[in-house]
Amino acid sequence: MDEKHQNRMKKINLPLVKTAKDFLPLKDYIVDSRYRLAVGLFCLLSVNLLQLLIPVVLKKVVDGLSYKSATTAVLIKYSAVILGISLLIAIFRYLWRLCILGFSRKVEELLRNRLFSHLQTLTMSFFTRMKTGDIMARSINDINAIRMAAGMGLVSLVDSITIGIAAICFMIYISPRLAMLSLIPAPFIIVIARVYTKRMSRGYDTVQKTFSDLTEAVRETFTGIRVVKSFVRENWTYEKVKKEGENYASENIKLARTLAFFFPVMTIFTNTGLAIVIFFGGRLAILGDISTGDFVAFIGYLNLLTWPMMAMGWVTNLFQRGAASMRRINMILDEAPEIRSHVINDNYRIEKGEVNFSRVSFNYPEKTIPALQDISLIINSGQTVSLCGMVGSGKSTLLNLIPRLIDPVAGIISIDGTDLRDIPLNYLREGIGFITQEPVIFSDTIKNNIVFGRDNITEETIVKALQCARLYEDVMALEMGMDTIVGEKGVTLSGGQKQRLTIARAMILDPPIMIIDDSLSMIDTRTEEEILNEIISLRKGRTNIIVSHRLSTISRADIVVVMKDGMVVETGDYRALLANGIEFSRLYKKQVMSQDIE
Repeated sequence: MDEKHQNRMKKINLPLVKTAKDFLPLKDYIVDSRYRLAVGLFCLLSVNLLQLLIPVVLKKVVDGLSYKSATTAVLIKYSAVILGISLLIAIFRYLWRLCILGFSRKVEELLRNRLFSHLQTLTMSFFTRMKTGDIMARSINDINAIRMAAGMGLVSLVDSITIGIAAICFMIYISPRLAMLSLIPAPFIIVIARVYTKRMSRGYDTVQKTFSDLTEAVRETFTGIRVVKSFVRENWTYEKVKKEGENYASENIKLARTLAFFFPVMTIFTNTGLAIVIFFGGRLAILGDISTGDFVAFIGYLNLLTWPMMAMGWVTNLFQRGAASMRRINMILDEAPEIRSHVINDNYRIEKGEVNFSRVSFNYPEKTIPALQDISLIINSGQTVSLCGMVGSGKSTLLNLIPRLIDPVAGIISIDGTDLRDIPLNYLREGIGFITQEPVIFSDTIKNNIVFGRDNITEETIVKALQCARLYEDVMALEMGMDTIVGEKGVTLSGGQKQRLTIARAMILDPPIMIIDDSLSMIDTRTEEEILNEIISLRKGRTNIIVSHRLSTISRADIVVVMKDGMVVETGDYRALLANGIEFSRLYKKQVMSQDIE
């Protein structure tokens, strides 16, 4: 075979091979469910075999009637056989649906769990570049398509192969010449299926992508519905979603055109085979080359063969859609977490909470200006440190490095003398309480938002955390108290209450290191002072790192770290930095002027 012909064969087989490779991640599920699948396939094959027996019975009945040899007893016997076959078909069909479609539902469940579990291991950079709507579409719509391929797609494939081959064998047994004539349309069906398989594959890829875009547009609109209403932008958001909907509909219509042409053409060619059989088979029956019963049985087998020939389109439809969805799922499953632990001690726990930055630098992807440059900083155990600086100076980036939400591009960060990369991620993050700038509240009760799925948290601990956050009285004033459901994103709470709720969530842990990233900005100065005094008092001897623009907060720190343009420009005591008259002094004067204006 010459090289050109080999390349052509590879090109022809590529779509089938590629489709099979797309489903490789399901291998473990198939192996685990092998017994269930074996029973289901046995029952499915039994149904196919029983269906193949029906034309045999019809042949005997017709021949008996033609030759006037059929008696009442014979007709009763064949009727009973048909009823028996039908009963067995019903039983086996129930069993294969239970096993195979049950398997497809299990695949759906396990794959969705695997996807969700894997998503939680990925770093923040992945979620920055991947839209939430796209992730939702893959988690729901794409997995449903995979379920259909693993269930009805598998059934249709087995049906097509077994019934198709068996029906052809029976047809050849009855009349080889008539069988060959009836299969004249088959090559045309194969060619059409091959051409339209590629079109359907591209179409399903595009449809799934546009569905993701539509999902994201709808999600984004209702997430920001307050802003939309406040700025009277309902018409603008409507047009935006409408445009995405039109795009989704347009791509579906393109795909529908492909399918609308494919299935009727398949029907024409399958019915062409029936027309050939009626003409030539009828002549053979008239001439006595085959019996009338053979003619009826042959048409019965041809009708059975019609389904496998038609099912080629159905199977192609399901598997191409499933393969397109599987590729989209595989894109996420193939994503490797950028942040990993080079674990030396599996039992490591943060004890003192001393944090050391040694010549640390960080760049955000596709940004030319570094976010952090050559940071060297030591935060001693038990210190309360205040980070301050202008917006964009790198404070939040620096804090995100400590729990390894991001990793530096240069330098080393250590806690208690151990490189962060040598600490198991779960133990590292368990030893750090991180209160972020934007409060994240879940649609659950106040109590569950504080406990956050942890066991063995006593009622007393929750009450102390609420009192520390100055939220206890507000919660008790609610009709359901701590069992009050706060709604999506804490919609029933004020901005300050949300921030205080996140403080309570962190305080129940009492971790060695507490990070408060400008998390008191929505709280009035007096309440902020009370909360900070309480936190510092309760956490005496533990490390606290606080970002705030308020002088009252900064003045409570043991040391103040001043940042500018991603660098630490000043470090020292609050009063000493004021006396230096450099960057901190300038920030201080600006803050005093703002307070005076207020």
